[in-house]
Amino acid sequence: MKMKKNILDFGFWISDLARMVAEASTPRLNPKSKIQNPKWFILLLLPLSLLVGCERNEMHRQAIVKPLETSDFFADGRGSRTPPPGTVARDELHTDHALYDGKVNGQVVDTFPFEITPAILARGQERFDIYCSVCHGYLGDGNGMIAQRGMVHPPSYHIDRLRNIAVGHFFDVMTNGYGAMYSYADRISTHDRWAIAAYIRALQLSQHYPAGQLTAEQKQLVDKGVPAYSTIGNQYTGGAMVPPPPVRIQPNTENITP
Repeated sequence: MKMKKNILDFGFWISDLARMVAEASTPRLNPKSKIQNPKWFILLLLPLSLLVGCERNEMHRQAIVKPLETSDFFADGRGSRTPPPGTVARDELHTDHALYDGKVNGQVVDTFPFEITPAILARGQERFDIYCSVCHGYLGDGNGMIAQRGMVHPPSYHIDRLRNIAVGHFFDVMTNGYGAMYSYADRISTHDRWAIAAYIRALQLSQHYPAGQLTAEQKQLVDKGVPAYSTIGNQYTGGAMVPPPPVRIQPNTENITP
């Protein structure tokens, strides 16, 4: 450090000397000055003036500790410090418990924390197909490809218990995990989890649509037992599942925030 300081001081001295020589080269040059041809002297000083570019370890270049790096400053040798109790990360002050926890006063909510639109349902369908269908199946019947290959079969969304359960239950399961299912909170954003819960409700309605509200054509398809979806590509065929899930709207690639 002392050597660096000496070099820096010398560099500043050279810089000041060059400035003085430049001033001396003006027409007001004193005839008695010893520097009669300062241009050559400046050329000689140029190599030394490069020292001015040496690193300056002052306040604007303070020493830092990288995450998880060791540090001799603290007694435990850790550079990263444990945040004080109650610390809240920026933009993580989740005071809306219904939205972020799916619960109010410890009870799962039975309503959505924001309005459900066709775009949100489309987003939920897209996220469901990516994250959920592999186990739960495209129809939510618990017969996804992972389950067909020997893993645990999740319950069907169409049993009475899950049809009548509060919608906050699905959000809570996605957030905290349940049984053999682990948490998806680090994979699916808060609003996308609610979008998936909305799509699950649409799937449930599609399998239990009131018969009195069917059109004559739909009733004929039901009576004929025409399958609602082909087994390949999840394509709607106009059959027993009426009405079909929400029409696929090209969703945004970013999370939908109401």
